[in-house]
Amino acid sequence: MLTVVSTTGDHVLACLPCQNTAAADPPARERIVRTRHWRAAHAFTTGLPGWLVLLPTRHITALTELDPEAAAELGPLLRDLSSALAEVLGCVKTYVVLLAEAEGFGHVHFHVIPRMPDQPAELRGPGIFQMLGLPPEQCVPDAEMNRLAERLSTALSTHHPARRPVPPDAN
Repeated sequence: MLTVVSTTGDHVLACLPCQNTAAADPPARERIVRTRHWRAAHAFTTGLPGWLVLLPTRHITALTELDPEAAAELGPLLRDLSSALAEVLGCVKTYVVLLAEAEGFGHVHFHVIPRMPDQPAELRGPGIFQMLGLPPEQCVPDAEMNRLAERLSTALSTHHPARRPVPPDAN
């Protein structure tokens, strides 16, 4: 179930994650999984296929603002997304990072980043952020993000039936 975000406040109107959550027909890359409290999407401006973001479906700017139900969903969702990334991409682990400090991206979001077995040493740990904020020609193309999103959604719904995608307009 998805909690629809109110778009009446100026902070929500200016918030890209809230706009994408409220979209009537988002592309696959914006709806890898949706629950009442969370939505997973493929990160944009990255050159790393499978770099995901997990976002609350309501506008919050600090982890302390999570309600208990959203907090209870968080750990299992991170585990399930990590399992799906391992299955689909063959990553050896995932990095999970919450900063929400970039201009225009104060909406809480967790980066769920696949760490590939052949990843160069300079791109391990915090160095992985070299793969974010890249120019368009170095980024994962939309078609590839959508293809990966479909594969990840399938892996999630196959192994975790409670993670079947929820339509954007579901209540």
